Amino acid sequence: MQSPVRWLQAITCYKGTHSAAPNFAYELCARRITPEQKKALDLSSWKMALNGAEPVVYEVLKHFSQAFKPCGFNPTAFCPGYGLAEATLKVTSVRTREKPTIYRVQRDALQENRVVFAQPKDESQQILVGCGYTEIDTQIVIVNPETLTPCAAEEVGEIWISGTTVAQGYWQQTEKTQETFEAYLSDTQEGPFLRTGDLGFLSNDRELFVTGRVKDVIIIRGRNHYPQDIEITVEQCHDAIINHRSAAFTVQVNGQEKLVITAELERRYYRRRQQFSAVPPQQERRKLGDRRQYISDYRGFEVKPSSLVIFDEIITSIKKAVSTHHGLQVHHISLLRVGTIPKTSSGKIQRHACRQGFLDNTLTVVNDNQK
Repeated sequence: MQSPVRWLQAITCYKGTHSAAPNFAYELCARRITPEQKKALDLSSWKMALNGAEPVVYEVLKHFSQAFKPCGFNPTAFCPGYGLAEATLKVTSVRTREKPTIYRVQRDALQENRVVFAQPKDESQQILVGCGYTEIDTQIVIVNPETLTPCAAEEVGEIWISGTTVAQGYWQQTEKTQETFEAYLSDTQEGPFLRTGDLGFLSNDRELFVTGRVKDVIIIRGRNHYPQDIEITVEQCHDAIINHRSAAFTVQVNGQEKLVITAELERRYYRRRQQFSAVPPQQERRKLGDRRQYISDYRGFEVKPSSLVIFDEIITSIKKAVSTHHGLQVHHISLLRVGTIPKTSSGKIQRHACRQGFLDNTLTVVNDNQK
C-alpha cells in the first residue's frame, strides 16, 4: 500500500509468472508508480495476473495494461476471478491466455435484475467484466434470493455454489452453518448449496459475472442500485476524493430510504489547495513519509473558513455526478479525514460499519452537507 512498486519489482527480480491482487492494487500501481520507476521494471514473465477479492473494474484493467505495456506486460495475462473462503477460495477464473469477456449492458435493465446488451446510442451503460468458468466439479446456480428458485440465463440473482471444494461449515456455529451452507432450491429440493450472498448471472455459455452483494444493494423507489457503481462515480467526479475510499448506503428518513455518501479526501489535496496554517520550515524539510503523522496531529489540519468553498465544490460535484449517472438525489454527504473510513484488513470498504458510524455520529468528518 505504501510502496506499490515493490510488488512489481519482486516480479521483475524473480521472474514471477503468477501473482494475484484485488482490483484496487492494480489501480494503485497504475496511479502511483512513476515513469522513472517503470524504467527498471520487466513484467514480460508475468503469465497470470489474477484479479479477484472485489468487483473487477474494466477501466482498471485498461489503465494498468496501458501503463505497463512499455514494461512488457501482456494484457492477456489478466485473469479476473471469483472466490471466497467458504469455497476454499477459488470458484471461477478466466483461463490463462484468454482475454476477459466484456459486457456492455443497459444500466436501467440491470437495476431490475435483467441483463440487456447496450446499443451504441444508449446513454446509460455499464461495463461488466466476466470472471471466467468453474473447474473440477464446482457447480454454480443463480437463484432468486426471495423465491429460492433458479433464475433464467442472464438474469441477476444470488450466486449459489456446490462441489467438493465447499467447506462443511463454520466452526461451532450451527445456526449460521445451516443458513449459509445448507440451502436447497424450493422447486426441486436440489442441494445443499453454499449461499454466497453475492449477486451475479451466468452468460449463455455459463461464464460468471458478479454484480454486487445482496446485503449492500441500494433500493430506492423500487429500483436496485449497486453501491460500488455509485462509489466509482463519486471517486471520478473530483480529484480530491481518494479512489476506493468511499461508501454509498441508505438510511430511513420519515419512512423513506435516502442515499448517503461518505468519502475520504486526499490530505495532500488539502495542503495544496486549501489555506491552512503554514507548516513550520523545519517540518517542510522533512520527507513526506516523516510528515504524515505530524500533519494529522498539527492544528493546521483543522477546517478553516477559507476551505468551505472547496468543500462546497466537492459536494456539488458529487451531487451532480450521482444525479446524472444514476438518477438519484443524495440526501447527505460526509467528507472524511484520510485513513478513517472503516475497512477490512484486506482493504475492502465496510459499508455496514460506515452506515452505523454515520448513524452513531462516530465517523471522523472534515465536512458534511445535508440536502
